[in-house]
Amino acid sequence: MSAPTHTPPHPAIRRGIETRLPWWALVLPALAFAALLLVILNPADAHAAGGDPAVGRLFEYVQQIVPHQGS
Repeated sequence: MSAPTHTPPHPAIRRGIETRLPWWALVLPALAFAALLLVILNPADAHAAGGDPAVGRLFEYVQQIVPHQGS
């Protein structure tokens, strides 16, 4: 008993590639680039964030717990 075979329909011929991007797909990278450029041009405005010392202690604790390979 043979199963019927289905032939795929012929793909439609497209004359060109039509892609539409949402507005934010162009605006967000441009804003990120502008912000980074401003930080590079005026590094005095880029202040380091005051970190919580508990985060540093947590990282040290994780480094002590995780075994180091090759040492």
